[in-house]
Amino acid sequence: MSLKSFPKPSELAVPAGAEGWEKIYPYYLVFQDKLKEQEDAKFWFCDSQHWPTVYKPFETIGGEFAVKCLGQYNARHLMIPNANGIEFRVHLGYLYMSPIPVPEDQIAARVPLFEERVGYYFQNWDRLLREWHVKVKGTIAEMETISFPKLPDIVPMEDITSGKGKDGSEKLLESYDRLIQLAYQNWQYHFEFLNLGYIAYLDFFNFCKQVFPNVPDQSIATMVQGVDMELFRPDDELKALAKLAVELGLQAHFNNTDDVDATLGAIASASGGDRWIAQYEAAKDPWFNFTVGNGFYGHDKYWNEHQEIPLGYIADYIRRVDEGQDIMRPVEALIAERDRIIEEYRDLLEGENQALFDAKRGLAATAYPYVENHNFYIEHWTMGVFWRKIRELSRMMHAEGFWTEPDDLLYLGRNEVRDALFDLVTGWGVGAKPIGPDYWPEEIERRRGIVDALKTARPAPALNTPPEIITEPFTRMLWGITTEQVQQWLGAGEAVEGGGLRGMAASPGVVEGLARVVTDADQLSEVQQGEILVATVTAPSWGPIFGKIKATVTDIGGMMSHAAIACREYGLPAVTGTGSASTTIKTGQRLRVDGTKGTVQILDAEDDLLVTGPGAHSHSHV
Repeated sequence: MSLKSFPKPSELAVPAGAEGWEKIYPYYLVFQDKLKEQEDAKFWFCDSQHWPTVYKPFETIGGEFAVKCLGQYNARHLMIPNANGIEFRVHLGYLYMSPIPVPEDQIAARVPLFEERVGYYFQNWDRLLREWHVKVKGTIAEMETISFPKLPDIVPMEDITSGKGKDGSEKLLESYDRLIQLAYQNWQYHFEFLNLGYIAYLDFFNFCKQVFPNVPDQSIATMVQGVDMELFRPDDELKALAKLAVELGLQAHFNNTDDVDATLGAIASASGGDRWIAQYEAAKDPWFNFTVGNGFYGHDKYWNEHQEIPLGYIADYIRRVDEGQDIMRPVEALIAERDRIIEEYRDLLEGENQALFDAKRGLAATAYPYVENHNFYIEHWTMGVFWRKIRELSRMMHAEGFWTEPDDLLYLGRNEVRDALFDLVTGWGVGAKPIGPDYWPEEIERRRGIVDALKTARPAPALNTPPEIITEPFTRMLWGITTEQVQQWLGAGEAVEGGGLRGMAASPGVVEGLARVVTDADQLSEVQQGEILVATVTAPSWGPIFGKIKATVTDIGGMMSHAAIACREYGLPAVTGTGSASTTIKTGQRLRVDGTKGTVQILDAEDDLLVTGPGAHSHSHV
């Protein structure tokens, strides 16, 4: 029997040991008993595409800033006619979202405002985007100047003679406030162009659906592919370094890349090594400001702080070059296929429709690269600097006895950190011991236990009753939350012939191969040549993996998700938004991935593994 609804928040069991979890997050992020009727009436989906693991309290900052700033551009800047922002809640440690529609009677009044504002951006795209880069890089540069030194035993004599009249503790507090503010600033900039990129693509998408009623979604996406994206630049730098290493005969020095200093030292002392090291150093700034995660968690590892990661990728590229493989993206083939499909559909039109097709496709192709490129500047570069500064602050307060582990600051909310800082400067200022060292260690241990307990349960894909039709454009394009997909999650969708999973047909092609299930970036080194990557979600910095695999299958994501875009740009089949691939499929199983139809078949599974996602289980496990 197919289910008509997902569980209500109150129906999900709290994992043992996580009791009282609500209190570790800000009050405005959790469902409220007093609002139960209103909140249960809304459909909420889990954004495990961006936040696949449980939040530590401080880490909610990424979700709060991202979703708030996305909403402001829909609802206050661009006045998108049919879409406001997205409400969001943390439930059992995971982020859930509910798109806010514009009331029908307000849509018409927003149309002229929307056209004027969006029109200005598109007419001045190149200039405004150049200015965007200046703003974003300026924010990052200021973040780099922030530091959190230990407070001195006494103020310097020059502060006395200059009449400064302050003790320096105000600088510590200001630095923290400014760091938070700068992160917030770049998150506002993040969405200035992102929503426009989606709008331009959606406008072209909707036009194509109107004039070519049977055009596949994939064909529309193909018509804007093969672009030079900055997000692929870090991976391209590694490929160039691998080719140079082969040219210079340095392969033997990449046998133990886990020892970074020894590897770089051996290369530097080798013949031609100085040339390679110079190119390596040039690539690091800025392209190694890149995380193996997605930038939203304090534990994400960045290439510039963990150079064994890029060195390991370079070593793998060296091996493949020596084997005679072509390690470059098939850009020429992608462009040829793009141009072929453009020509095919364009020839079906004439007159004004052909001119509209050219204009809308041209605009989509101009705006489309930003959909991925912004990731490097915000999620990777900005957040890499942000988390590094937060770790510096956490270590300083750890040295002052506020907590037992160097990175334990993450178990405080950001406003609690501000209070703890004031506690520190107060104790220091009056010559007394602060309260924090006697309060926080025990409280952090309690919270650590709660977070660990929450991690034992996977999130429900959605909550409450879905609407009959999901129309909000970003929800469909980015997350792949469509009417059809939600029905599939509920077990009420169209069955896959021969059993298996159905998702979004995100990148065309059919392949068979062995599955490699990856739920954490630390497992990427296990991926073997020719396997099929199965993941909750992929991250932009997994580029080197896309050169090894045959296809990708993810739990969540739409046509504009990273996995979908990356697979199209690497010429790989992809099925996204399956809901449960990473928990249904086991590493080593043989799969048939049909990225053209959006299906995944498990060819050697036992009957009990041929489930079609969350809907195949009991209500309490959805």
